[in-house]
Amino acid sequence: MRVLGFMSGTSLDAVDMAILDTDGETIQGFGPSGERKLTPETRILVLEATEAAKRWARGAPEPAVFAAASRAVAEEHLAAARDFLAAHGLTAADLDLAGFHGQTVLHERPTKDRIGRTVQLGDGAVLARGLGVPVAFDFRTADVAAGGEGAPLAPIYHAARARASGLEPPVAILNLGGVANITLIPSSGELHAFDTGPANGMIDLWVQAKTDLRFDPDGRFARAGRVDETALASLLDHPYFAAEGPKSLDRYDFALTPVEHLSLEDGAATLTAFTAETVGMAVRGAKEQPTMLIASGGGRLNPALMEAIAARAGVPVTSAEALGWRGDAIEAEAFAYLAARTKRGLPISFPGTTGVAAPMTGGRIVQP
Repeated sequence: MRVLGFMSGTSLDAVDMAILDTDGETIQGFGPSGERKLTPETRILVLEATEAAKRWARGAPEPAVFAAASRAVAEEHLAAARDFLAAHGLTAADLDLAGFHGQTVLHERPTKDRIGRTVQLGDGAVLARGLGVPVAFDFRTADVAAGGEGAPLAPIYHAARARASGLEPPVAILNLGGVANITLIPSSGELHAFDTGPANGMIDLWVQAKTDLRFDPDGRFARAGRVDETALASLLDHPYFAAEGPKSLDRYDFALTPVEHLSLEDGAATLTAFTAETVGMAVRGAKEQPTMLIASGGGRLNPALMEAIAARAGVPVTSAEALGWRGDAIEAEAFAYLAARTKRGLPISFPGTTGVAAPMTGGRIVQP
């Protein structure tokens, strides 16, 4: 199948797209990849939906803004797909399927007393009608309803990507988005994955609070600052880090309170060290130490963050590009791969990745 995968992360920066030739098990080929920046209007609407989601009590009616934001997200993806296909001399007739993650506005992990909640806004039917291609979407709901974390979902693709590159386990793949997640691929082949902690999310929020920028360019502020060890210890003293994986996070699960008294530069340095240390904790806690940590996602472009991770992880760290991978497209590729698995009825989540009792299928397919 030729599948177009989409990903729009919690950074609310862009719609990432990638085409994959796959049967949901092996990867036969890589089509083009690219991105389209989110329009300010959609970004503002999604931020409004995110704020409403934070206030949404269980059992209460769904916030009214969700419907408008869901349609806007779908239309944003449709416009992105049309531009992307035209730029590469393709049409929807060249596709068999699309994989649509949607925009996460809420993610609550389960506890021993209740199941989790997860919301990815995006009207799959609008996208399917507009593209004229079947669309697989809603990948997380079934897993959460079964008591799973609902995240991360990319690990099964990470394993396929590693096999396609001929990598011998044990290796680890790290995605540095708003939240960081790691996939540990041991010699046994039984995947273990979880969110390690914040990645770019807290650093971005800090920079946005202090400047008119949206992120720390090239780690400039972090490089100019000093790590406040007391603030770092306070950040690390969160009960999340004492929990065993699988486990998952929302971008807003951690507050900036411990660094509020710091300068822009020292706060950026401390939050960068926080991300790096939580990755290091995940690697050091692995049952089988990986021989290599492969970084993808936007955080790999921050040299201060990559250097901090390398210093704290204790294993060689390399960017996806060093292996010939597309570091900005891996999540979009993953949802193309998951869409193919959904169409074939293959499992997309596993006990070692989301904590479900047994491997589970997931996702729904809507026809155009």
